Amino acid sequence: MTATLIYCYDPMCSWCWGFSPTWTKLQQSLQGLIDSDQLTIQPMLGGLAIDSDIPMPEDMKYKLESTWKNIQITLGTEFNFDFWRTASPRRSTYPACRACYVARDMGSEEDMYHAIQKAYYLNAKNPSDLDTLTECAELIGLKADSFQKAMSHVKNEKLIEEEIEQARHLGLNSFPSLALLIGNRLTPIPLDYKNHTSMLETIKKALS
Repeated sequence: MTATLIYCYDPMCSWCWGFSPTWTKLQQSLQGLIDSDQLTIQPMLGGLAIDSDIPMPEDMKYKLESTWKNIQITLGTEFNFDFWRTASPRRSTYPACRACYVARDMGSEEDMYHAIQKAYYLNAKNPSDLDTLTECAELIGLKADSFQKAMSHVKNEKLIEEEIEQARHLGLNSFPSLALLIGNRLTPIPLDYKNHTSMLETIKKALS
């Protein structure tokens, strides 16, 4: 029986950005299990914040910028704090989630995920905006027209909402989250943001 490692994330989750280097190392360390069909990795979108055109309140901007500073101090993660002064932020991550969902159908979910994170955290661009997401799509080789049509379809069919509901049903309520599904048994994998080794050992032990 092939086990499934579920990675629940939101592309605009700053802790997911902080976790990114360690998550990459963990995936690389799991490659042997993937190649031998013992394990598959399934991304799942968590959806931090619904669609909104309302400018972010000042107190929330301050809170989120403080979170970035905390992650930078704790993990050494790079951030471009110009975002909070130049990008007109909104509390809306569903568009970025849809972009990753669309890219998944086109075989490029991880590329889109990384493109959105870089646009947001390094280049101070706003992934709540369709223009930013379309630019990310083009950067990873997708066509703007087909991407935007697919974005509309995913929104109209509420496909992101379905996936978020599935994540909640599995108890994946924080981002990032890792859980190992073997048959009907779901085992949460405790996160270590600085070192992938403990997570790797937990997964291997569960598989054995």
